[in-house]
Amino acid sequence: MTVLSLKKIRKDMPSSQLALITVYVLSLGIFCVGLMTHKADYFTAIDPIDGMCYTPFGGKHVLSMVFYFFAFHIALILLWRKGNHLPPLTIVLALGFIMTGIILNFLILMQISAHDTTSIEGSGGSDHVLLLVFTPALGIFIAVSLIVQVIKNGILVAGERVYTNKFLNRINHFLFRQQNLPLWALLLMVPVLMITTILLLILGQDTDSLAKVFTDTTTWRFSRQMHPPVLDHKGHYLCTVAVSGSPQIVKPLRLGVRAGRTIVVNRQLLIANAFEEMIQDFSPGLHRIIRQNYDRYGYNLSRKINNERLSNLTYLLMKPLEWAFLICLYLFTEKPEHRISKQYAMVTS
Repeated sequence: MTVLSLKKIRKDMPSSQLALITVYVLSLGIFCVGLMTHKADYFTAIDPIDGMCYTPFGGKHVLSMVFYFFAFHIALILLWRKGNHLPPLTIVLALGFIMTGIILNFLILMQISAHDTTSIEGSGGSDHVLLLVFTPALGIFIAVSLIVQVIKNGILVAGERVYTNKFLNRINHFLFRQQNLPLWALLLMVPVLMITTILLLILGQDTDSLAKVFTDTTTWRFSRQMHPPVLDHKGHYLCTVAVSGSPQIVKPLRLGVRAGRTIVVNRQLLIANAFEEMIQDFSPGLHRIIRQNYDRYGYNLSRKINNERLSNLTYLLMKPLEWAFLICLYLFTEKPEHRISKQYAMVTS
């Protein structure tokens, strides 16, 4: 389908161009497959057993990258189809977006060139990163080739092109004189970048979103954030809620230790565990039955709620039980708050 579509657009296309564009389109699909296994934001707890890893792009700021991704490809298609038949200002503007795309593709290559998963316990490595390499590398190659072609052709035809409008005629000869198209493309990009930044600000992006899209990540070359502890795949589902839910709702309090693993705890989790401990003190037999049933169903439940929306919902649904547990603790425990606060305590030297 890709080959037929390209042939319809340009019937005189050389076979080498056709092959290169086809490979590039396929690489975009491979890139998307790679992102499917690297899509977790840095603040999300993951279970490496599920084969999930962290995204190389900050999700909140990815809109800025998406905008320049489309601008880059629209400019490529425009110059590829029309070439030097476009007005000079349009050519310069397109070249500016292409140069911006080259810089972004280079930064993407740098970002994915280092993927340190040693902090993710149980991670199987970063083999899937190879799926992300082809698109930016081919994008740079295609863009540079197209720029060279446009400049060569432009120098040849600029002297022959004549506009009836004197202003356009002067611009035409000025822009193409001394082979300075790339320079004017860069200069024109300054006001264009300012305008696009204002538009992206209106859409909720930050002024430095193009930087944060790389730095608001974890485990990659430009990452400046740290991910939470990995999900215990045999863990308490309330541990999952505490680490995966929205902080404004589930209200994480501190780090704790469970079975030798660092976890994030909130008050709901502390109360539930304190209540379980109280049951164990009062009736070990009853606690054993409760624990056996929980171990049978808890892991499957935790796998189903390890995203923000379901974690928030689980937290809210557990609120009545949390209050019931708290009442029982205050009824039958001499120092209820001490029992609650000591749960999952981290040993300090």
